Amino acid sequence: MSRAEGEIVVQKAVHGDSVPSAARIRHWVGRALGEAPAGEITVRVVDEAEMARLNERYRGGRGATDVLAFAYGDPACAEAERAFGDLVICAAVVEREAARRGRPLQAHWAHIAVHGALHLLGYDHEEAGQARVMERRERELLEAMGFGDPYAEES
Repeated sequence: MSRAEGEIVVQKAVHGDSVPSAARIRHWVGRALGEAPAGEITVRVVDEAEMARLNERYRGGRGATDVLAFAYGDPACAEAERAFGDLVICAAVVEREAARRGRPLQAHWAHIAVHGALHLLGYDHEEAGQARVMERRERELLEAMGFGDPYAEES
């Protein structure tokens, strides 16, 4: 079963020239999910205040982070049972990170969207081995979409 782009809903609580179109965000997330079974995904683009509240409430973190992924169900279950979930992306953090790392803004947005989508598929980076697997998949996906290596030496 292939993924239809219409199954990915994009909500923008933040607008502006630096925030990619909903179509681009759907494209990046859809490419990362590939042939995964259909499920419902909402991507919400938020400000720092909303992200900080979510980060504190659900992860025990302080302040805003770039992306949070909330999977519905267990990614370890059979693929047919996955329902996917929600991604929350903080526009201001993505913009700051791109500038700090000397990365093109659209490339960094694509990376963060792909990174979050891979979390919904069960990828993680808590341990070194997991991180290598996840980063390799991110590189493959981003290269296929015409973006450079997000983990290359910062310029």
